[in-house]
Amino acid sequence: MNWQQLISNKRLGQEELHVNKQDDRTEFKRDYDRLIFSAPFRRLQNKTQVFPLPGSIFVHNRLTHSLEVASVGRSLGDDVAHQLIEHHPELSGTSFCEIGSIVSAACLAHDLGNPPFGHSGERAIASYFSEGEGITYKGQLTPEQWADITHFDGNANAFRLLTHQFKGRRAGGFVLTYSTLASIVKYPYPAIDATKQKFGFFTQERPLYERIADELGITRTHVGWHRHPLAYLVEAADDICYEIMDIEDAHKLKILSTTETRDLMLGFVRPDQREHIIQRAQQVDDLNEQVVYFRSCAIGALEKECVRVFVENEENILNGAFNGSLIDHASPLVHDAYATCVQVAKSRIYRSRDVVDTELAGYKIIYTLMGLFIHAVMNPQHAYSRLLLDRVSSQYEVDSPDTYVRIMAVLDYLSGMTDVFALDLYRKINGESLPMI
Repeated sequence: MNWQQLISNKRLGQEELHVNKQDDRTEFKRDYDRLIFSAPFRRLQNKTQVFPLPGSIFVHNRLTHSLEVASVGRSLGDDVAHQLIEHHPELSGTSFCEIGSIVSAACLAHDLGNPPFGHSGERAIASYFSEGEGITYKGQLTPEQWADITHFDGNANAFRLLTHQFKGRRAGGFVLTYSTLASIVKYPYPAIDATKQKFGFFTQERPLYERIADELGITRTHVGWHRHPLAYLVEAADDICYEIMDIEDAHKLKILSTTETRDLMLGFVRPDQREHIIQRAQQVDDLNEQVVYFRSCAIGALEKECVRVFVENEENILNGAFNGSLIDHASPLVHDAYATCVQVAKSRIYRSRDVVDTELAGYKIIYTLMGLFIHAVMNPQHAYSRLLLDRVSSQYEVDSPDTYVRIMAVLDYLSGMTDVFALDLYRKINGESLPMI
């Protein structure tokens, strides 16, 4: 792969259209603006990141997380561009200088496909088909289609949301640039070839990814494609933010003590720098503000290390020979500190009672709604089915003669809900809540 081909401002759905721009924004900055003003992005404010939203203490939701990931992603892209241009002066003055904007836009979009209640919602959707009543539809689907729904994944759903031609929408979904779309796809292979839950695109969107990959010169593997190089930076920004910010949120909710949080954050910096950092943090009395400073030091160290790994491994990344994430190849100090945070998060944070209770409730809500709406699209002649389908927007093809298309329409509808909307609908369907009369 080569940078000149990998960075393209061609837009999916407007390949032949040449627009006279009325401003000085680059096409990649226009991607960012198009995403941040979109309704799916706004809905992220009411999708849980990890903790249930307690109201009195602000913790992260999907929207604040995506904004922070975009900020870190921009820094990663800008720093990588600055260093690589020193090695490749021929790239100076080209679109390569815009990779910070590309990564930042991709980071904004990376969580758009997540259903309500995050991973719990994903598991509820997948298990409805693999373990529940949905298994009866297996014979009506191809193996590739069955793999899509039994391995339902928010990553693939984000690519679908951004590219799929929904009824009543303009061609090409969001009409983003090829490079931004390719940078979102961390797992560029179909569900049927996935070794784990993660994959990059559904069967319906595979031809779109193939078109993008061919245009950008993304090389193939035996099951799919190598990653677009910038996908490594998007992944790194996401990994940095969710792990470090979850630790900070746990401190705010008093799951972790200040000392525990401080030591986890300081693990990313050299031992000879730690005392100086502690002394600077103690210049403010507020413990949460001290943790903010420790967090900024940790993110700075991780960002710097990921840039180093990317630049030093540029050739392997372009050749498709790089395996794992950038953090996997970090220095022992940073790698071990990150692994410690992961272990603490798994044992102390993600298994806390509030988190588990939210996952249990979210699973039940999505699983129940899934069953009701799938039954409705398969039996639209029933009176109750017609009532349910009246709630579904006309952009979703719930009346398609194709079973797979109808199932995907239900997934599109459910995954677009916020946590509160899904809970409210669940209560109304179960007769627990009625509109005010």
